[in-house]
Amino acid sequence: MGFKENILQKIRFDQLHTTIVNSLGPPDSGRRLDKEAMTRLLKYTGYAPATVRDLELYIKPDSGDPPAILLLDNELKVYKTTPEDVALRKSPTVKEMVSIRNAIKILNDKDVVISRGRETADGLHAELVAALDLSFTSADLDGLVADGNAAFENAYADGIVEILTIFMEILEWPPAPKALQLSHHRIWGRRLAKAVNETVLSPVVIYSLIHNTLCLSETQVRSRDADRQEMLHAIIDNAGEDGETLAGAAVWEALKRRAHAMSRG
Repeated sequence: MGFKENILQKIRFDQLHTTIVNSLGPPDSGRRLDKEAMTRLLKYTGYAPATVRDLELYIKPDSGDPPAILLLDNELKVYKTTPEDVALRKSPTVKEMVSIRNAIKILNDKDVVISRGRETADGLHAELVAALDLSFTSADLDGLVADGNAAFENAYADGIVEILTIFMEILEWPPAPKALQLSHHRIWGRRLAKAVNETVLSPVVIYSLIHNTLCLSETQVRSRDADRQEMLHAIIDNAGEDGETLAGAAVWEALKRRAHAMSRG
């Protein structure tokens, strides 16, 4: 795959990882693993699905003998043992539980568990991202600008958001927090050093889904400012009319320059 496809894949992995991690919780929390998101992530890994008794297992080929086995349940444990041993520990029969040796295994699995919960999710995510080539060239950035301009000229909102999302991933500018959001707009920005419980963005990128307007401003917007909504609207209204705010196609070129500077370190 090319750079654009690879970085979009990374973004998908990131989104699935976030969904999975946010669904995890201690046994008494009432939270349950998002199995749909976990299953989607596992499709990209080397783990192959298998059913043993009533357990949903994912076994990683070529991971040694015994293999690495992920049990798809709320604990999200990865075992280094056999499928039969996992079945004995997690879904034992009455006959198996009679054995003292088996009872010890059922009560304590530290000898075969190599990761669990967040650690498992983080490990899978890191492995998938590490396999992607995320390097890019000036030609790759030119391609993003061309795609962004074409989408903008055709008022294709999904295409604009996709290219903006790629640039934001390169620049490491996250979406604005709730306090700095506007209805029917997508907003991102570079996070500056902040006070406790405050987010400061500059530059800030704003795209209107309804009016198909795009701007980038060097103005600092603060999550704790009482007039933050008015400030955001002022940035949009004055786009292209002052020295601090770019509008339309100029935004793509500015993002390309910043991304190119990052590629050079």
